[in-house]
Amino acid sequence: MLRRPGYAGEVTQSTQDYPGERLGLPQEGSGSIGHLGRRVGALFIDYGAAYLISGFFGWDPLAILALFAAIQLVFLPTLQGSPGHRLFGLRLVRLDGAWVGVWRPIIRTALLIVVIPAVIWDADHRGLHDKAAGTVLLRA
Repeated sequence: MLRRPGYAGEVTQSTQDYPGERLGLPQEGSGSIGHLGRRVGALFIDYGAAYLISGFFGWDPLAILALFAAIQLVFLPTLQGSPGHRLFGLRLVRLDGAWVGVWRPIIRTALLIVVIPAVIWDADHRGLHDKAAGTVLLRA
């Protein structure tokens, strides 16, 4: 069966000049979107810490993953970011700028561990794990 033109909706191009513009965030400096280099650096710090700590448990891959998740779940609600985020000058907030609470880090971490949602992001550099949790990673 043929569909009329425009049936699935029209595909539109983003007209924003920089990531975070449509969220009302500044282009650079404090409060702007945390870019890929900082995010990846923070991930290496957090995963590296989990890897080193897991040495006490025999380098079990599940222990590494569980420790990585624990680091995220403990530090995201308390310090507005993991140790890696804080070292790279990033902080995690809700879209309205408020405290992330407890359940948002749980959803975000569960999707981060799955990996795929973290490597798919939108024009604002927000991964699917951040979109599902309603959070954004900003420069501190």
